[in-house]
Amino acid sequence: MAQKLVRPGTPVKTAAKPATRTSLEVQPVHFVFDKSNYTWLIAAVVVVILGFFLMAGTTDIYSSTKIVVAPLTVLGGFAIGFYAILKKPATKE
Repeated sequence: MAQKLVRPGTPVKTAAKPATRTSLEVQPVHFVFDKSNYTWLIAAVVVVILGFFLMAGTTDIYSSTKIVVAPLTVLGGFAIGFYAILKKPATKE
């Protein structure tokens, strides 16, 4: 059975063209993070790396440094990283 070709009864209307700007408007760029956010983020990376070095420290497997101090240092570094991400930058007005 052959299909029947159907043409639309009315022409399809397209959206109107957007108005063109005659003058270029310069708007300042707003970044998500501020300089202080990046400073906190770098500090977090340093603290996490320090925690991993403490974990790899001595040959004693059951050292309190490896079991307690190093994991707390790494978790503290992650907490600083979360703070760096969630901290709102200061507004300049």
